Amino acid sequence: MEIPDELLCVFSAQIEERNGAYHLTLPERELDNGVLDDDETYRVALLGSDSERTKTAATTSPQESTPEPTESHQHTSPPVEVGDRRTVEIEGIGEKGDGIARVERGYVIIVPDTEKRDRVTIEITKVSENVAFSEVVERKQYYE
Repeated sequence: MEIPDELLCVFSAQIEERNGAYHLTLPERELDNGVLDDDETYRVALLGSDSERTKTAATTSPQESTPEPTESHQHTSPPVEVGDRRTVEIEGIGEKGDGIARVERGYVIIVPDTEKRDRVTIEITKVSENVAFSEVVERKQYYE
């Protein structure tokens, strides 16, 4: 799936029905990162989970949505491989004090010896289905 430059964030959420309307909860981390503004209006795309392939992509304006091929919903492998290098921003700190970065589809990468908002180039050292581990190879200036 092509990821447009306009994409501001990616996260998973459950949709809840309340009083005849549907709601989804935006994770606080998306606002903490400074990417989103709680006073703005955003266009939202919904993609069915792997267990719900029968649902098609939708946007806040259903008449504008274009169903995507089923294979675009299949995320069977992590978006990184051992040896990959990426420049990432540390979004938070995990329970053990390591930095946490997120890449495509919200995939988590653990980055030791970093602090929130650090911008670093990392090399992936270990990959699992839900998380990857890395090491810092270069520290960047924030606006570099």
